[in-house]
Order: sequence, then C-alpha cells, then structure tokens
Amino acid sequence: MPSPVTRMPPAPPAQAAAHFAARLAFETDCADVHAALAEGVADFVLVEARGPAAYARGHVPGALNLPHREITEARLAGFPPETLFVAYCAGPHCNAADQAALKLARLGRRVKVMPGGILGWLAEGYPLAEGEEPGRPAA
Repeated sequence: MPSPVTRMPPAPPAQAAAHFAARLAFETDCADVHAALAEGVADFVLVEARGPAAYARGHVPGALNLPHREITEARLAGFPPETLFVAYCAGPHCNAADQAALKLARLGRRVKVMPGGILGWLAEGYPLAEGEEPGRPAA
C-alpha cells in the first residue's frame, strides 16, 4: 500500500522541470530580493502592495508603497515599459501581492511575486524599515 505521499504518483521529470521553471518565472524569494538589494544590483522595482498604514508600520527597506487598489496606468507612467516589478504583502495569509501582480500584468507590465512577504522576510532574519519612505536596503 503506498503512503499518502505516493498515492498520487509524481509527475515525470520533464513535466516537473517545466512546472518548476514556470513557477520561478512568476516568483522570487526573500533571499534573492535581499541579495540583490544588498549588492545594489536591483534590476526590479520592489512593490509593497498593502496600504500606507501597514507600509509605515514595517516594510522591506527599499520597497515602494503601491497599494494594489491604486495601481493604474497613470501611476505606472514614470516607469519604463520593460521594468520588472516584484510585489509582496504581509505573507501567505494576504493576497495583496497577487492582486497587485494581476493588475500589473493586465496593464502589460512584467511582474513576479515574493510569496513569503513580510513574514518570509522576517523569518530570514532581515530587518524592516518603518515610516512613509522606502528606506535604505541593509547590506
């Protein structure tokens, strides 16, 4: 009798590779975002998708506050069309990052999400910035 893990057979390796490659095209993790910010080679715009009050209480240093409800063509006008946006929110219990990513994609923008959000960031031991400004990424 197979275990609960193997009752549903795993996908063939080629299918699994395609699946995980596709996921990585849509997601990035906290460690990669932190490394890029710390090295000063952020080739993306980090977007905090929650509202201003949550942003002020604590956000990833360097993130811009762009609440998902406020994402419009006009708000994005200052960013070149090829800009990659990385959206995050509070964490797995919050879908503001997904809502932001959907709006950005529908507006023709390149986007990934950082699924762990604030909780993932803190779990990695990285500091938060407070206040209304993006703050400076920590080295």
